[in-house]
Amino acid sequence: MATVSATPSFTNAVKILHDATEADRGGELKRAYDLYMTAFEEFNKQLQPYYESAAAIEKKLNLESTTEFSGGKLDDVGGLGVCKEVLKEATIWPKKYPQFFTGNRKPWRAVLLYGPPGSGKTLLAKAIAGEAELPLFSISPSDIVSKWMGDSEKQVKNIFQVARENAPSIVFIDEIDSLCGQRGEINENEASRRIKSELLIHMQEVCDGVKNVLILAATNTPFALDQAIRRRFDKRIYVRLPRKEARKHIFKVWIGKTRNTISEEEFEDLANDTRGFSGSDIFYFVKDALYEVVRATLTTNLFERSGEKWVPCQGNEEGSASLRKIDERGENSKIKVPRCTAAHFKKVRENQKATVTKDDLEKFDDFTKEFGIYG
Repeated sequence: MATVSATPSFTNAVKILHDATEADRGGELKRAYDLYMTAFEEFNKQLQPYYESAAAIEKKLNLESTTEFSGGKLDDVGGLGVCKEVLKEATIWPKKYPQFFTGNRKPWRAVLLYGPPGSGKTLLAKAIAGEAELPLFSISPSDIVSKWMGDSEKQVKNIFQVARENAPSIVFIDEIDSLCGQRGEINENEASRRIKSELLIHMQEVCDGVKNVLILAATNTPFALDQAIRRRFDKRIYVRLPRKEARKHIFKVWIGKTRNTISEEEFEDLANDTRGFSGSDIFYFVKDALYEVVRATLTTNLFERSGEKWVPCQGNEEGSASLRKIDERGENSKIKVPRCTAAHFKKVRENQKATVTKDDLEKFDDFTKEFGIYG
């Protein structure tokens, strides 16, 4: 544990404090006040270097806890061509072609991504950070909301400060509606108002010309945002549910390198059969189908030899063995994993449901017609 050394100045401060206490007890209020202030100044001189060290450590910890370096790419996200172009205009182009962004031609400073849950808003933020090779500083309610007075605003201030110091960078505000709902609501409290005010101040600073910092925000309920927050965004983009070609692309991305026999025609059928599904709906569909391979294999009664591997068989062929016998032989690793097929997807399809309703989509369309653009 670090200790403060008893330097002559520190020892002198202790003596002054002792004299101040004696004067206070003796009723010499003016002298006590002067001595207390002198002691405080002496202590402050001694402790200032330690305070500065603590502040530097706090800033470093804040940086480590809020920075994400994503390895994703925009190609991992299906569809959303307009949205991808806007994000490139705001990050990659200014970095790669700075000669175009001079005078009054400035890149987008603040972009709001809104749409139904699971449509890829957070994935887009991480993907553009990865593609542009920029640090991503995240602000989320669970990270910054604190019971201590002033602590939430301080964390917001620190994140923006560190983002400016590490520019070019991106500040990503997830679920911004939970931090910046309409002012004057019944359930609004003083802490919420202070966080909103702090965000407004720093967003305005970025919009007014802080170079190379992009504010990205995501929300599922843009109509709940405070209008002062809403107007701070240069672009408000509707991240829609994926269309047919995008759904087909998403299926391929989530299946990835998993061994499969699914043809282009079968991918077309999967895309046609999942109209109204979000990106996350498709993810869970793929996950269930890939797991069906495991279920189908490990619930098989018998296995037969195929070279060095065990493969499922239907009858009681000579040399066949049950899963229990394979376990007893310690040959679990020799069970061959079958390829995933379209049949596995068909088997689990009835368990998969879209999570976004038509009423939800109508609300987003109404908001987009009034305030946003389609992505």
